[in-house]
Amino acid sequence: MRTKRFAAPGRAYGPLMTVISTTPTGTTAPSPSGAPRPARPFVGELRLDAFASHRRTVIPLGPLTLITGTSGSGKSTALRGYEALARLAAGDPLEEVFPDPAAWVPEGAAADAQGRRGFRLGCTVEGPVGPVRLDLAVQAEPALRIVGERLTDCGETLLSTALLDPRRSAVQAAWHTAGAVAVTRAPFPDDRLGTALLPLRVAGTTDGQLRVLAAAEQVVVALRSAFACDPQPRRMRAAVPVGEGRLTSSCDNVSDVLHRTRSQCAQRHARLVAGADAGCAGRVTGLTAERLEDGTVRAMAERGERESTPFARLGDGELRYLAFALVLLTGPHVLVVEPAAEVPSAIQGLTVLADGFDRSLDARQTAELLALAASICADGHMRLLGTVGEAAAAAARGTAGVTVVDLAP
Repeated sequence: MRTKRFAAPGRAYGPLMTVISTTPTGTTAPSPSGAPRPARPFVGELRLDAFASHRRTVIPLGPLTLITGTSGSGKSTALRGYEALARLAAGDPLEEVFPDPAAWVPEGAAADAQGRRGFRLGCTVEGPVGPVRLDLAVQAEPALRIVGERLTDCGETLLSTALLDPRRSAVQAAWHTAGAVAVTRAPFPDDRLGTALLPLRVAGTTDGQLRVLAAAEQVVVALRSAFACDPQPRRMRAAVPVGEGRLTSSCDNVSDVLHRTRSQCAQRHARLVAGADAGCAGRVTGLTAERLEDGTVRAMAERGERESTPFARLGDGELRYLAFALVLLTGPHVLVVEPAAEVPSAIQGLTVLADGFDRSLDARQTAELLALAASICADGHMRLLGTVGEAAAAAARGTAGVTVVDLAP
C-alpha cells in the first residue's frame, strides 16, 4: 500500500507541533494519571464494531502485536480494517479503499427500510494531545458512502458528520470551534475521511480550532504511514529491472532493493546478512544482486569466497524470512511508503502490517524473526501488527515486548 502526502498547503502540522515543542523531547505534558504522553502518535486500539466476521471486537495494539486464532476467526480481516483506516487517513477515496464494499458487511446483517446495509470500524490514537477516538460508519448498499464519522478527545466530540440528504453526495460536518460560534458546520464529501480534510478546512484561529486540528493531525500522522507486507516467494525469485530500489508489498523487487541497500545502507545491510545467516539453511556470508546481460539483476546469497546461491533456489520460508527481516531492518526509506514530508521524522513512525508473519517459516526462523521484530519495535520508531498461527503465538508469548491477541472463534 502506498500512502500519500495529505496536508493543507502551507500547514506543517502546526497545532500538533505546538503541543510537542512545549515539552521535553520524546514526551509531552503528562496525562491526568500523571504518565507522560508520547511525542510520536501511535494507534493504541483497533475497533471492529461491525466489520465482516467481527462484532464489537476490540484489539489492543502494542509496539509488536500478533493476532492469532482459529481459521475463520477474522485475523486477516483485522489487518484489512487497519489498512482501510490508514488509506482513508492518507486521503484515498472510499471506492478505492473498498472496491467490493458488500464483502465487509457482517454476514446476516439485514437491510433497513430504505435498503441500506453497512459496516462500522474505528481506532484510538495515543499521542501528545492524549487519546483520540475515531469512529466511522460506512454505508455499503445501495450506494457506498461514509454516513457517520466521529472524532472524540477525552469524551468530547470534536468532529461529527451525518448524512442528511441521501440524494446528495455529501454529509453535514460539525466541528468544535469555541469562538464566537461554538460549532462550525459545512458540507463534506461522503467519499473521504472528514478527519483528514480538517487541516484543509479549519483556520486554526481559536483555541477550539487548534484543539480540533491537533487531534485530527495526531490521528492522520499515526495512521497514514502503514506498509502492508505479504512476501510472495514465487515472485521474489525472478530477476528484475534496476529501478528506484523501493520494496513493494509483495517484495517481488527484492533483487533491486538489495542492489541498492548493499551500497547505500552498509550498516543495515550487514545486520541483514547476519540475520540471513541465522535464519537460512547453510552459511550465508553476504547478500548481493548480480547484474545479468539483459540489464536485470538477480539476488544472490553468498556462501563463501567462491560460492553463492541465487534466490531462485531458496525455499519459501527462507525468502519470506529474508523479506520481513529486510523490512524491519531498513524502514520507510526503502519501502513503497511516503511518510508526510511536512512532519518531522522525530514524531513519525511506521506500522508494518504483516499477514501470515510466520507463514512457511520453521520454528527456528520464527524465533529469530520474532526476536528481531521485538528488538526493532522496542525503540519506538517502528510498530508491527501481524497474524500468526497457534505455534508461533505460543512461542511469542515467551518473547519480551510482544502482545498476543487471541481472537475467539
